[in-house]
Amino acid sequence: MDVKLLESVLDKTRNVVADVRPEMYDMSTPCPDYNVRTLVNHLVAWIGIFATAAEGGTPAPDAAEAEAGGQPDEEFGQSAKRAVEALRDAPEDRQLTLMGELPAGAMASMMLMEYIGHGWDLAVATAQHPPYNDDEARAALAAAKGMLKPEYQGPDKSFGTPVPVPADAPPLDQLIGFLGRDPERARS
Repeated sequence: MDVKLLESVLDKTRNVVADVRPEMYDMSTPCPDYNVRTLVNHLVAWIGIFATAAEGGTPAPDAAEAEAGGQPDEEFGQSAKRAVEALRDAPEDRQLTLMGELPAGAMASMMLMEYIGHGWDLAVATAQHPPYNDDEARAALAAAKGMLKPEYQGPDKSFGTPVPVPADAPPLDQLIGFLGRDPERARS
C-alpha cells in the first residue's frame, strides 16, 4: 500500500475541488450520475467516510448523503489528512469497516481509483487540466482491474462500459477508458 502515492492523489484532488466556483455547480460532468455540485458533495462526503473507516470507526449510514459546506476543499483536505495519517502505519491486511469489512490495502486502492476517476471528471467538467501522473494512474488502473468485475460495469451499473483506448495510450487515458469515460473529453 503506497500511502505517499495516495496522499499525492488526494492533494491533487483537493486542488481540483478548490478551483471549482459556485457558478459551475449546475454544469454537467463526464459522470452521468453527477453534476459539478453533486460530484463535489460526493468527493467530500466519501473522503470523510474513508477517513472514519481508516481510523477504525464505522461510518454513519447516511454519511454519503452529506453536503459539503462553504469551503469544500478545506473539508476535503482535513478528511484526506485524517485518512492518510490513519493508513500510513496500518498493516495492509488490517480489517476496516466500509459497507462491510475490507483490508486497509484494498481500501487505499479503492481510494486511488475513486479520487483519480472522479477528480478527472471534475477537472474536465470545470475546464481544469487533470493533474494525475503516470505512476498514480498506473496504480489506480491496476486497482480498478483487480476490483471491478464485469458485473459492476455497463449501462445502469456503478461503472460505465469500458471505452476502448489504444494500448499505447497514457496510463491516465487507459484508466479513464476502463472506468467507462472517453478520455478524449479532456482534450476538447
